[in-house]
Order: sequence, then C-alpha cells, then structure tokens
Amino acid sequence: MMSGRLVTLALRTYLALALLLVFAPIITSFIYSFDADKYAAFPWGGFSTRWYGEALADPDVAKGFHNTIIVAVTSALIATAIGFATAYTDYRYRFFGKNAYLALALLPPTIPAIILGLAMLVFLSRVGLSGALHSIIICHVVYSIPFAMALIRLRLGQMDRDLEAAAWNLGASEWHALREVVLPFTLPAILAALFLAMAVSFDEYAIAWFVSGFSETLPVRILMLLQREVSPKVNAIGSLVFIVSMTLVLVAQVMLVMRAPSQAAANGPRQGAGRG
Repeated sequence: MMSGRLVTLALRTYLALALLLVFAPIITSFIYSFDADKYAAFPWGGFSTRWYGEALADPDVAKGFHNTIIVAVTSALIATAIGFATAYTDYRYRFFGKNAYLALALLPPTIPAIILGLAMLVFLSRVGLSGALHSIIICHVVYSIPFAMALIRLRLGQMDRDLEAAAWNLGASEWHALREVVLPFTLPAILAALFLAMAVSFDEYAIAWFVSGFSETLPVRILMLLQREVSPKVNAIGSLVFIVSMTLVLVAQVMLVMRAPSQAAANGPRQGAGRG
C-alpha cells in the first residue's frame, strides 16, 4: 500500500512539475504584459495596460488579427468537412490499402512544421498559389485535417453500427441515413473538431511564415516584432493569442463531452422507464 502511494505521489509531482515547466514562460509573459516598465525587471515598475493599448492601436497587428481570423475560420470549416468525410470513410468502408490511406491522412502533424512549410512553399510556388492569404488557408487545411478526423472518428467508434442498417431497413437511403442518423450523433465531435482546428490554425506560425508573403497572420507578426525589437507589446499580443487559443480548445473540450440531441432523446425514455 505504501509503495503504491509513493508511486502515485511521484507521478503527481512529476505531472505538476511538467505543467509548471510548460506554463511558467506563458504565465511570466502574461504578468509582464501589465508591467509599466519597457524592460522586464523584478520588481515591477507598476501596473499598466499601456502595452495592450499600443498593441490594439497598431494597424499591422489589427491587420494580422483580421487575417488570422479569416484563415482560422475558413481553414477550420474546410478541414472539418474533409475530416468528417475521411473519418466516415474509415468507419463505413473496407477497401484495399486502407492502412496506407489512414497513414497518409494522419501524416501532416508528424512532419516538422519547418519542413512542411518549405515543402508547401515549393509546391504552391510551382502552381502559382504562394504569397497570399489563400496560400495559408490551403496549408492550414492540410495541417488541421488529421486533428478533425481523429476527433470525429473517435465519436463514430461509439456509434452502434446497427443504427444505419436499421434506417436502411426502414426505407431510408444512404444519404438520408447519413443526414438523420450519423450527422446528429457525431455533431458534438464535429463542433469540437471545428474549434480545435481553429485553435491549431490560430497558433500556427512556421508554415504561415513560409507561404504568407505580405499577408501576415498574427503569430507571424509577433515573430516580425521579435526580430525588430524586444517590446512589452509582444507580451501583450502573445497573451491575447494564448487566451483566444485556450478558449477555443476549452470550447472544443466542452463540445466533445456533450451528447448528441438524438442520443439524449433516445436515452431519456429509457432512464425514465428504469426509474418507474
């Protein structure tokens, strides 16, 4: 018993230290984004929101934020749609080369972002699509599809395979069964995939830096500011990006644990009958 408790305590301590190591720089940046002094030092020079005001008043930052929103929303919608189609194909069909199909579908996040960005730049330059906002959207769609596919496939794995067959036996076509049975069941995962893909796109900078040209996203703008000067304004912008990204991830988590409306309706009568 004692050894088990020691192992549990050691694992919890390790987890706490790992989380502290990951979040300490972010927390430090957030704290100093409210420092009145231009150069970070201890103790504080006083509380101030000056750097947030300067960041929000910067036209380049505003343009980068606008570009980031367009890229994140557009790429997330496309990636979620393709991710659903990919996940449903894996769930519904058996075919030759399925393992290779899944390996290729899940490959992009395993490739270092710099290498993927360079490859995307070469390809898009060859076809005349580099250096614009749509270039970033294309790349972020490719990068985000595996995340959307993984979440939706996880949800599909929880669905009874007999549900579609029952719908077919009752006269529904395959498309009607997909719309009335599969889509409602997977809706929480689809929404979670959408918000997660937006978070992935909102944070990504390496690929965007290669292919964006003059259409900078906000993470690329932060990188440009760091190359030019070390300003507390960077802490303010980074804190805003972190808050938006974490909000999207938390919303995705909430959506993922939600039950589909059809599932809740189906379980309701059973639970009521059991109580009676």
